Amino acid sequence: MKVPRPVNLPVRSFAPGTPERDSLRKSLARQSNRQIEIPLIIGGKQVRTGNTSTAVMPHRHAHVLATWHKAGPPEVQDAIKAALEARREWASWKFEDRVAVFLRAAELMATVRRDELNAATMLNQSKTPHQSEIDAVCESIDFLRFNVHFADRIYRDQPISPAGMWNQMDYRPLEGFVFAVTPFNFTAIAVNLPTAPALLGNTVIWKCASSTVYSNYCMARVFEEAGLPPGVINFVPGDAKPISDAVLAHPQLAGIHFTGSTEVFRSMWLKIGENIASYRNYPRLVGETGGKDFAIVHASADTEAVSTAVVRGGYEFQGQKCSALSRLYVPDSLWPKLRDRIADSLQSIRMGDVADFSNFMGAVIDAKAYAKISAYVDAARSSPDAAVLCGGDRDDSIGYFIRPVLIHAKKPDYRTMTEEIFGPVVTAYVYPVKEWQATLELIDNTSPYALTGAVFATDRRAIDQARTTLRFAAGNFYINDKPTGAVVGQQPFGGARASGTNDKAGSMMNLLRWVSARAIKETFVSPSDYRYPFMQSD
Repeated sequence: MKVPRPVNLPVRSFAPGTPERDSLRKSLARQSNRQIEIPLIIGGKQVRTGNTSTAVMPHRHAHVLATWHKAGPPEVQDAIKAALEARREWASWKFEDRVAVFLRAAELMATVRRDELNAATMLNQSKTPHQSEIDAVCESIDFLRFNVHFADRIYRDQPISPAGMWNQMDYRPLEGFVFAVTPFNFTAIAVNLPTAPALLGNTVIWKCASSTVYSNYCMARVFEEAGLPPGVINFVPGDAKPISDAVLAHPQLAGIHFTGSTEVFRSMWLKIGENIASYRNYPRLVGETGGKDFAIVHASADTEAVSTAVVRGGYEFQGQKCSALSRLYVPDSLWPKLRDRIADSLQSIRMGDVADFSNFMGAVIDAKAYAKISAYVDAARSSPDAAVLCGGDRDDSIGYFIRPVLIHAKKPDYRTMTEEIFGPVVTAYVYPVKEWQATLELIDNTSPYALTGAVFATDRRAIDQARTTLRFAAGNFYINDKPTGAVVGQQPFGGARASGTNDKAGSMMNLLRWVSARAIKETFVSPSDYRYPFMQSD
């Protein structure tokens, strides 16, 4: 059996006159004109608890897309039972049969479900057509197809077998169930976190972000349509604490696949440590958490390239990416020119309803995010250590809109240079051009995070200095490019320090965490005498 070799799915342009532009608009209109009910999916059955919440459009928060049912402790216990029951059969399936399910899901996403999934993410997460296309469609499909390829490579990695024996490595799924916790910002992460363990024969409890139940449910339905057996992935959105408490207390917890805040991941790790004696196995903990992503500009850099990277890397999808550029270090020799160019670009940005394809930005995800980001901007306006150079105007009357913000920090440790904001805010610190090496060391020590970073320079020696000094400051490092946009199979994604376990989503390294290997030795002709040759007399 040989699995298809994956190729990254091409990104559609949605340019005027293209058929995809018209078909996407039709799907946006169709979904905007309906309101659905979203149940839990436990053991393949739809479950309605009566404890409900609503999914809305961030850019039109009065517009309800769906009413969804929340899982509580009883439903979580039912989901765990369903996962453990399903595991007995799913773990015994041939690899090619499991593969076929996920390859079919990828094909459905690429064809008949493409516009539906794209529109759902645009409406539920306030993403532009391009941001949704690279996320909900292309990256989701790439994860499924490339993970099949990576899993095949794992299974084919077998030990040597000297004459007279056959050595094998049995890559077993983990014993128990995996808890997948997915964030609001990337639909592709919501696809990858439950399916990566499932591909290796595990069964999963999937808790998605409450703000994006609508788009994630659309994906869950695709898995069902692709033939995923009941109970393999159980969809249980709801309030985080009661769900996590029930899951983390269960002795059959085998692992956690998490993307979210550093604080939440640390609290889960702590709870698992407290319960460690009660588990059947040591749970695998895989987490991608926060970031305070940087770009360092050398005096030799192309300012036009830097400006474009700042606008795209810092403000696309309203800065709500784990990898979004947040802190910018600029030499004083380039600052006036670069500052003015960035400010001019920010003032020209259009933002609003993502159904209007002329908009570069939509709204931030919800009222909580809106308030948090606003507080940072207000504090910077009144601080003697910072200056808001442009942006920051906001309006939440219709949607949660915040104009892109550029802050000049007068101190390198000002709070917007060190704390994760997760919004359309970039803070620049201007360093003396002669202090290049010292500034590299400053970057390495300023933030607890180590997710993404970039250097801009045409001087090759400066590039090498940055790459060397900042070796541990970012798990994904970019040279003359924005620190966002990692592609599955090209730039495996993840960071260390407070940014997570760096198990590199979109690579074989991540999949290895979801197997428990068994070494098997078969001897073809067994020894018949316990005595060794050295024991014979001279």
